[in-house]
Amino acid sequence: MAARCAGPTRAQASTSTGGGSRTGWDIGAPVAATGLPSRGCGCGCGCGCGCGCGCGCGQGWGLISDLWSTDYVPFMFARRTRMPPLSRRAALAAAALAPLAVPRLARAQAIGGSADRAIRIIAPYNAGGITDLISRGMAVGLQSALGQPVVVENRPGANGTVGTLAAARASADGTTLTMGITDTFAINRSTFRQLPYNDEADFAPITMVTRVPFALMVGAHQKNITDFASFVREAKKESARLSHASWGVGSSSHLAFEFVARSQGFEKLHVPFPAQAPGMQAVAAGQVDSMMLPVGGANSLAVDGRARIIALAHPQRIELVPGVPTLAELGVPLSTGLWLALFAPARTPPAVIARLNEAAREGLRHEQVIGVFRQQAGVPEPSTPEELAAFARKERAQWAEVVREAGISIEG
Repeated sequence: MAARCAGPTRAQASTSTGGGSRTGWDIGAPVAATGLPSRGCGCGCGCGCGCGCGCGCGQGWGLISDLWSTDYVPFMFARRTRMPPLSRRAALAAAALAPLAVPRLARAQAIGGSADRAIRIIAPYNAGGITDLISRGMAVGLQSALGQPVVVENRPGANGTVGTLAAARASADGTTLTMGITDTFAINRSTFRQLPYNDEADFAPITMVTRVPFALMVGAHQKNITDFASFVREAKKESARLSHASWGVGSSSHLAFEFVARSQGFEKLHVPFPAQAPGMQAVAAGQVDSMMLPVGGANSLAVDGRARIIALAHPQRIELVPGVPTLAELGVPLSTGLWLALFAPARTPPAVIARLNEAAREGLRHEQVIGVFRQQAGVPEPSTPEELAAFARKERAQWAEVVREAGISIEG
């Protein structure tokens, strides 16, 4: 059962003024720039990823146009044929080989000691946002790989701290995981004066999952805003003061928009919500003017005319929204988005972590998982636990600088 949000039930508005001096942000950069090798995609192609084979592995931010097709026909749909009877010797040989036909992960000891025991992924935000969507896709992949039930539990509140703390306090047997994101494992430690968990000491990294770019969108009710130039022009009008939604003070959504406002020198009204989905709904309803958010969420509103995407916080244009320019093209040096990764409580046995890593790599090849990621302009990006730990340390250092420049501090 999902926990009730521990945060305020009503959005509180806050204002701030532009004027920062930073020249550019490149937070959550592509794989090759962050220490996570592009070779570790786990697709099984064996090519080393990047040789031009077309598998799309390890392409970082890029989209894959053709992913892991198969000619497999389920047994239940195969045409029945009459088979000749087996000899006794053949039958005995088949019986001896039968255990080898079972997938290796399924033959291994079940996580938590029982194949019937459910594994839960705590998504520390409300249903409908990017963390929830990726968690549910990952649950399908893990369940397929492990042969155990995997469920998603939404535990929102305080920009992910409620659910993340619950994961830190869970039994360290591999049956409770959390979908960590940029906010919960890199930003919160700098914005909260008293963060109730240690994002490094309290967790064991399992694998990177994916990364998704941010998009800047405006509500369809803003008739005078058709592109980034008109957005800045309207924002600078004394009578305007455009409002922007985020999923919390000090969130990645808030900080990214803050950079745009400072770089362009306009004031804005910040309206924080407890999660991504409520902020999106407010923009679609005309209650808030704009939002910086994962491009998949923005596109879900743009396709039916409830919002317009005017720029991408990404190094290059993407296939999901090919006609949308990047902020870099428009003179704003901002490249950022969300990374999502699996973590377990600290003291989870290394053998269990290794098994979960292997299962996650297999699960990330699942067709349904790939489909979920594609809708968010993301690709599977598995890593080793050590690579994820090193990546997270770099991200914490980068975001600490961003938070200091923004001057944000939250009582916790």
